Amino acid sequence: MSPIAAWSSAWGSQATFGPVFEEQPLGLLFPEESTEEKVTLACHARASPPATYRWKMNGTDMKLEPGSRQQLVGGNLVIMNPSKAQDAGVYQCLASNPVGTVVSREAVLRFGFLQEFSKEERDPVKTHEGWGVMLPCNPPAHYPGLSYRWLLNEFPNFIPTDGRHFVSQTTGNLYIARTNASDLGNYSCLATSHMDFSTKSVFSKFAQLNLAAEDTRLFAPSIKARFPAETYALVGQQVTLECFAFGNPVPRIKWRKVDGSLSPQWATAEPTLQIPSVGFEDEGTYECEAENAKGRDTVQGRIIVQAQPEWLRVISDREADIGSDLHWACAAAGKPRPAVRWLRNGEPLTSQARVEVLAGDLRFSKLSLEDSGMYQCVAENKHGTIYASAELAVQALAPDFRLNPVRRLIPAARGGEVVIPCQPRAAPKAVVLWSKGTEILVNSSRVTVTPDGTLIIRNINRSDEGKYTCFAENFMGKANSTGTLSVRDATKITLAPSSADINLGDNLTLQCHASHDPTMDLTFVWTLDDFPIDSDKPGGHYQRASMKETVGDLTILNAQLRHSGKYTCTAQTVVDSASREATVLVRGPPGAPGGVVVRDISDTSVQLSWSRGFDNHSPIAKYTLQARTLPSGKWKQVRTNPANIEGNAETAQVLGLTPWMDYEFRVLASNILGTGEPSGPSSKIQTKEAAPSVAPSGLSGGGGAPGELTVTWTVSSGFGYLVSFRRQGSTSWQTARVPGADAQYFVYSNDSVRPYTPFEVKIRSYNRRGEGPESLVAVVYSAEEEPRVAPPKVWAKGVSSSEMNVSWEPVQQDMNGILLGYEIRYWKAGAKAAAAERVRTAGLDTSALVTGLHASTKYHVTVRAYNRAGTGPASPSANATTMKPPPRRPPGNISWTFSSSSLSIKWDPVVPLGNESAVTGYKMLYQNDLHPTPTLHLTSKNWIEITVPEDIGHALVQIRTTGPGGDGVPAEVHIVRNGG
Repeated sequence: MSPIAAWSSAWGSQATFGPVFEEQPLGLLFPEESTEEKVTLACHARASPPATYRWKMNGTDMKLEPGSRQQLVGGNLVIMNPSKAQDAGVYQCLASNPVGTVVSREAVLRFGFLQEFSKEERDPVKTHEGWGVMLPCNPPAHYPGLSYRWLLNEFPNFIPTDGRHFVSQTTGNLYIARTNASDLGNYSCLATSHMDFSTKSVFSKFAQLNLAAEDTRLFAPSIKARFPAETYALVGQQVTLECFAFGNPVPRIKWRKVDGSLSPQWATAEPTLQIPSVGFEDEGTYECEAENAKGRDTVQGRIIVQAQPEWLRVISDREADIGSDLHWACAAAGKPRPAVRWLRNGEPLTSQARVEVLAGDLRFSKLSLEDSGMYQCVAENKHGTIYASAELAVQALAPDFRLNPVRRLIPAARGGEVVIPCQPRAAPKAVVLWSKGTEILVNSSRVTVTPDGTLIIRNINRSDEGKYTCFAENFMGKANSTGTLSVRDATKITLAPSSADINLGDNLTLQCHASHDPTMDLTFVWTLDDFPIDSDKPGGHYQRASMKETVGDLTILNAQLRHSGKYTCTAQTVVDSASREATVLVRGPPGAPGGVVVRDISDTSVQLSWSRGFDNHSPIAKYTLQARTLPSGKWKQVRTNPANIEGNAETAQVLGLTPWMDYEFRVLASNILGTGEPSGPSSKIQTKEAAPSVAPSGLSGGGGAPGELTVTWTVSSGFGYLVSFRRQGSTSWQTARVPGADAQYFVYSNDSVRPYTPFEVKIRSYNRRGEGPESLVAVVYSAEEEPRVAPPKVWAKGVSSSEMNVSWEPVQQDMNGILLGYEIRYWKAGAKAAAAERVRTAGLDTSALVTGLHASTKYHVTVRAYNRAGTGPASPSANATTMKPPPRRPPGNISWTFSSSSLSIKWDPVVPLGNESAVTGYKMLYQNDLHPTPTLHLTSKNWIEITVPEDIGHALVQIRTTGPGGDGVPAEVHIVRNGG
């Protein structure tokens, strides 16, 4: 027997499996001039027993001997001192163990190189200034492709990529669309090779560009750098098309897709069209157009997109019985369409006896042990090859019950049914017989042995108790397994749930009691319309209240409409179950009506119709209609005809609507249990136009520029407004027409309108159907003007080093507007009045304290009256000088003495300097641990005595100077009773 067949027959050795690749070789590009001394092609497979490895090069087995240049390290192939002549080629790794062999994907080892440019001098290139020119690169032999740049005269003066210059990355050639004097010079082509882990660049000899006399003629574009007529690309690759033209003026480049639209992200005026990751949708014909004032030139080419193979369906590991049939299928996508072939243990598999190979289908008939092994489905086209691997284990096993014996104890309920499986492990499938004791069982009205060997006994009674044995046999051997059937009392529902009719929000308990065989556990399961109920869900509507084993009552809390339905209580043991049903009906407010339709639209009414919603088991008593104005009105109940809409109605008239207004409507249904959810809103409608019936509201106004009367109001429905106004005391009205339903104000402008003059105004709206009623008369004042008079006298006095007090005589009220207050302006002597600081008072106060001033500084002060129109003229100016600043030194040498009820504190007096204000006294803040709120004490001496409680142990004291210049810097001390 072969090793594979021997393994296949050893059932139970589950740790044994064929090789599965975890790492496969990848193609490598090795620079010929690399200093690396070796190349490693990786290969590792998971297998049990562990895999052994061998390699193929160009389809031929490699001889990997110790000490040779090519060595096997684990599963990896290591090539020392690789060379193109000996080592370039296609490599595959083969991993084997007793189960079988798998072949890795192909890995190509290539050698990259870039030779030097020719040492021969390059011929000069001559052309006329104004003509286009091409300078050939003629790169040296190389692999793989190169990138190109050009130098002018010296390194690193590279030719820029602009509309006039273009370097082809296909040929390396330099194109200049129209030459000029700046192009004169020596040019060198720089070619760079980018390989996996190295970069190399080479320079060509310089070629001189000479320009003959300028040709100023204009000439049409001529495309010189053209992309191919056909460009093949693989899905996911970047595609670049090149297009560049000579011409004067320099041509503009435009790209388009002839047989489709060009993605905006690729639309470009550059000489190259790049598609970063090409897909099948990008296939088609592309056109480059070069255009200038003299004409145009075009070139077209087709992008043909193809794809490497990609699996659509792969094979997976299979276990199959000896003598059975097997079908494996795999499928792959790709362009061109991939061909599919099969491998068995690394060798090609073709049709033969019992084996049919047809493209992606592999069929076996009457499997034998020799069919076990590793199989691979291989899909390939000219762009690549992919492998899918799977293991086939053909089994030949005598019946064995060790993993799945007949249950030793088989409980069953009297009057019920028992199912006893017989499932030995066997290959091929075993023939099964059952016996009770010594009696062979045959099919009868109560006993059935199914084709798969399962024994079924119905309508069980006590006489069915006993030992039952399953006998299994195939050509490999035989086995049996025995279990004992024990008949138990049947489970019965003794108190069944009763159907109920409840209201929304009610609680209900459904009772369910059962009897059962006392030797078995009993559980209850509830379902609603055959869906299980979770009574343990926190905060849910269901609870199981009883703790008795035979009681399975279910309580419904705060019943909702969705709780209506068929409830089933099932009492069950491991051998049987019993069920009873009850229907619960939850009544509630009606559901939402549907299909609200608006018709017969007039200026103040519409006709609504709707369809009935669910009545939720309680007849609909009435309907309520609501409307809202758009865009943001609230829903409000509307008047209807009939006034009370009965529950069998499906239409009603809505009354009292506003003409020329946008509305939506909805319907609500009610029954004795409440009002349900509203219908969805109707489609938006607009009532017919009618003469306005209500005057605009919010009539007011005021403000504006001198000589203006401004009238404002709240927008109402209508086409426009008629505003009437007259000076208070006048008898004749003036009327102005303000078109536009959205108008909110009217301005009457006339030089004769005096400031702050009262006018009587009224307003009405109008539309094409007529005019509406007038509003009540309102009084609106014309625009104010700035005060014309100034305070006649102003006084100012410095009251500290940072403050001054300003007072003034009030102005007499004039007719220009309402006096709002006064504005104080102050600035330092020597500064300009335009730099003045400003402080405003509110109301009719005639004095103010100005703070934040500089010490020992003279200030000029003026006062102006102001109203809503602005500020009036300035008063005569007054002067004030702030006082010297207080001393900047705190009191020092502080000491204290406690008596039983007093605290005496003294300090050295503070003597002011010549530039500091006098000291007139001292302020002391005192705070103790019993009264945390500080208290203020004043003294003109350099000591103070205060009364304190006897139990005070700690106090905090702050002492500072005071005087005309303000308060000085504080000194802070922490006082302890037993210190001093």
